[in-house]
Parts: sequence; C-alpha cells; structure tokens
Amino acid sequence: MNIPFLDNWRKRHGMARGVAVFGGGEHDPEGMAELLAEADLLRGQAADSGVRLDDSPASLEALDQLLPRWRDDPETMSWLGNDAGLYLGTVIVRRVTGARWQVRPNGQPVVRLDSGREVDVVGVGHAWASGGTPELSQVYAEADES
Repeated sequence: MNIPFLDNWRKRHGMARGVAVFGGGEHDPEGMAELLAEADLLRGQAADSGVRLDDSPASLEALDQLLPRWRDDPETMSWLGNDAGLYLGTVIVRRVTGARWQVRPNGQPVVRLDSGREVDVVGVGHAWASGGTPELSQVYAEADES
C-alpha cells in the first residue's frame, strides 16, 4: 500500500509491531493458548519451505534455517514476526515445565517461566524476522535452562 504520509512515518518510526490480547470476563488459559498457537502466516511460510511446525524445539531449529525471503516486504515481516514470537511462546509453554502465558495489563502476551522471568516472545519474533537474531532455538534453550 502506498500512502505517502504513512510511508514517511514508517521511515522515521519503523513498522508498528506487536500483539495484544484483550477480553472481558473470565480468563481461559487453554483457549488463549490455542488462539496464540495459530500463527497461520508462519505455518504457511514454513510449509512452503518444507518445514513442519509440530510445536517441538526441532521445529524452531528448522525455522532458524529458513531463507528470509519475507524481509523484502515490511508488512509481511511484521506479521511474520508476530507469528514467530507466538509460535516460540507456544513451544516454550508446551515443552518447558511450569512455563505459562501471561497477559500484561496493556494486553501484551509474554511467557512467564517458573523462575519468574518473563520472555517477550513477540519482541524476540520481530527481531528474528527482521535480522535473524536471536535464533528462536537459542531463546527456547535459554528458557528451558531457567
């Protein structure tokens, strides 16, 4: 989309990024985990490259090896960063004992580890999508050691 004032704003401030989870009523951890696990764009990109995302640490290693064809499209890169972060969080929550999704008051989903440490998985996903570091598998390994 070519909107001059928006393009100029993006050049100065960068792409908007992030995910927010809002809702009223009771908190449903399982429902939220399922929603955050979708990551449709990432799953499509991975499938196109022959990578199966099965919520395993090995799938994070496979993602780290993908050629970053998405970096030519800032909009795709932003969405993919969200998905990569949410997928990383999903793997951590499903595989690391005691890890769980937590939603900050501003709606930002993070992963809280048993140690009390919070992992800003969406921030990690954006960094990975735009520059390749940190590697998703490395962030997982660090979370698993905590």
